[in-house]
Amino acid sequence: MGKELEKFKGIFMAMYSAYDDNGNVDKERVKKLARYYADKKVKGLYVGGSSGEGVLQSEEERKQVVEAVMEEVKGELTIIVHVGANSTPESVRLAQHAEKVGADAVSSIPAVYYRLSPQSVKAHWQAMIDSTNLPFIIYHIPQTTGFNLPISLFEEMAKQEKVIGIKCSSESTFELQQFKAVGGKDFLVFNGPDEQFVAGRAIGADAGIGGTYGVMPELFMKLNEYINNQELNKARELQNEVNEIIKGLLSVGSLYGACKYILHLRGVETGVPRLPMLPITDDKTKEFLKGLNDKILSLIKKIS
Repeated sequence: MGKELEKFKGIFMAMYSAYDDNGNVDKERVKKLARYYADKKVKGLYVGGSSGEGVLQSEEERKQVVEAVMEEVKGELTIIVHVGANSTPESVRLAQHAEKVGADAVSSIPAVYYRLSPQSVKAHWQAMIDSTNLPFIIYHIPQTTGFNLPISLFEEMAKQEKVIGIKCSSESTFELQQFKAVGGKDFLVFNGPDEQFVAGRAIGADAGIGGTYGVMPELFMKLNEYINNQELNKARELQNEVNEIIKGLLSVGSLYGACKYILHLRGVETGVPRLPMLPITDDKTKEFLKGLNDKILSLIKKIS
């Protein structure tokens, strides 16, 4: 199994949505965004997750996004498709579609809105796992789903051959370390909180999937390189600088609006996020983001 897991180790963009100017999924823009990241030499893409607004899109739209990504970068990047939806049957259909178009793995949050028991969440995930031959990656993000994954359920899931990893986006590095300890050497743990990338990797995460990586993949690839080379002081210094950028992105009230605006400044058009997520409209914020983009680009230059 170890060799097969290598393609999942590295920096994965939690890929943003890409809409036309009327807010519809734009397959050409999706392809251009996928190409932008492929050209940066990232390891892979996590498609249809939080950053990709998967839960704000229809089943058909989500399929269109995955198809466009696969048409552009299949075989070039490792593609993990987030297929979690509120209903299990929809999640299963999305998982089967991901397999059909050649994705490398599927992933899912628990269903949201209802406060579900661990048994319900297990049944939800199990239906997806059983519906394809693809590897499955649990997506743990309790601050948005309201579901705190009990270690007993995690242990049960991790024993299954198809369950190869967990994307741990909870804010506790202790929890991340516990998932690694229970999962073992051949179980993948993906660091979720971008601001804790170095801490997560240092304590046992094998890779990272992140939303802010999308405006600074070079910086996260460099952080990963530092960790792999055990250059912890350099990693810490760069993480501190990256965190100032993340703080700036979070300060404007619409994280994905901010990230998409920065890509727009670089000529990569992805439209605005879908409501209720807000676009960036006022001039003061746009000026601030121009300055932040300059800061990112100069930091990339500095570490290159």
